[in-house]
Amino acid sequence: MEEEHNKVTLHGVLNSTFTKRVEFALKVKGIPYEFVVENLTNKSPLLLKYNPVHKKVPVLVHNAKPICESLIILEYIDEAWKNGAKLLPKDSYIRAQVRFWISYIQQQMFEAMTLVVSTDGETQEKAIKELYEKFEVLEKGMKDLFPNGTFDGKNVGFLDIIMCSVFGPYKVQEQVLGIKVIDQERNPIIFSWVTALNELPLVKEITPPHEELVAVLQTFRNFSLNLAMLDHLIAIKVCVLCSSC
Repeated sequence: MEEEHNKVTLHGVLNSTFTKRVEFALKVKGIPYEFVVENLTNKSPLLLKYNPVHKKVPVLVHNAKPICESLIILEYIDEAWKNGAKLLPKDSYIRAQVRFWISYIQQQMFEAMTLVVSTDGETQEKAIKELYEKFEVLEKGMKDLFPNGTFDGKNVGFLDIIMCSVFGPYKVQEQVLGIKVIDQERNPIIFSWVTALNELPLVKEITPPHEELVAVLQTFRNFSLNLAMLDHLIAIKVCVLCSSC
């Protein structure tokens, strides 16, 4: 009965950036869990029960209570399991700075990367330029926050998990897009940081094969471009109809 009470279940999707964050955190903490693979085109009754608002993954179920949204789940994991590695620094000022950069990567860089993947032509060129500018800001921020280096290969934290989830598969992104995403000369701190994270056994364990990720990202890109073309054609048709009235 006690074992059932303390059971941890993660509802997610195998190739989901957000699900991988939670998997990474659970493994860093050494927390055993059951993984339930969800089909987002045919959502399970449990997923709809546990996340009735957004109906999305990931959802962590602990002590029969669901926690939703990947960033919230990571904070919950750090607070609920106090033994072992801490995901957030103890120092209140450094913790605040780490939270700032987590927000920057999630809100600024992830969105910029998504725009690069989902567009082409002039729109994509502009998005790439903006992404590189954001990398420069992050590079300087990490240099100021961690003057002795961002990652020592031992203490994995919240910021490492977020960075790894967004840009860990940068080689996949580069292959699909045909551009340099992380440049070693332009962003040496970020390059060494991500490279070190990708070499961790825990990361290798939860990362799908390279070609599988390439196929997933290529499918997303093709879908986004086709959807944009459809929207463009609909807009043209509406203009033609309006001009003929």
